[in-house]
Amino acid sequence: MKIGTDSVLLGAWANVGSAKGILDIGTGTGIIALVMAQRSEAKITAIEIEKNAFDEACFNFSQSPWGGRISALNLSFQDFYLETSERFDLIISNPPFFVNASKAPDKNRSNARHTDLLPWEELIAGSFSLLADTGRFAIILPVENSMRFVSLAESSGLFVSRLTGVRSKSEKPFHRFLMELSKTKIEYVVNELSIEKEIRHQFSDDYINLTKDLYLAL
Repeated sequence: MKIGTDSVLLGAWANVGSAKGILDIGTGTGIIALVMAQRSEAKITAIEIEKNAFDEACFNFSQSPWGGRISALNLSFQDFYLETSERFDLIISNPPFFVNASKAPDKNRSNARHTDLLPWEELIAGSFSLLADTGRFAIILPVENSMRFVSLAESSGLFVSRLTGVRSKSEKPFHRFLMELSKTKIEYVVNELSIEKEIRHQFSDDYINLTKDLYLAL
């Protein structure tokens, strides 16, 4: 799995604050967990059910300066939240988001992109139970699926507290929502972010300012 813009955006955008414990659900090859470790002093728990991705994540963690603060677990999120008593200040996830859509022939890639192994209802219920009372749940979703997720979250006691709409360019419609949810219902402001300028492959100033600490060259 390549490093995707979604993971970079979410990792850079999430409010790590003074979090002491961070949970990365579906870490893949570990990019978000590494960003969380770079941006905080927290202990990171990274969960990945797919064995090949998990092995690659473990290798990536071991090669980083922050490997001592990242614990990787090769199991399902469902098993994890039923077994642990730990509570987290920040839960972060770039989750599977295709529902009832055609699947890629590569099973591992398909599992990473479809909700079959982690339905949203279980992701939300588990995150609610693992989140500290004042904790935050950060997630990125396609715009077309996001309101269904928000509705499910609200019915389980998680409410949007921060939202940024993401466009590829300023003249394009939003294609992703970066969302932070918490157990407290508050008023929030919708912000927006364009990834590129009018010329393709020229990043916007906002995108550069958000992600400049994560790229070797921008």
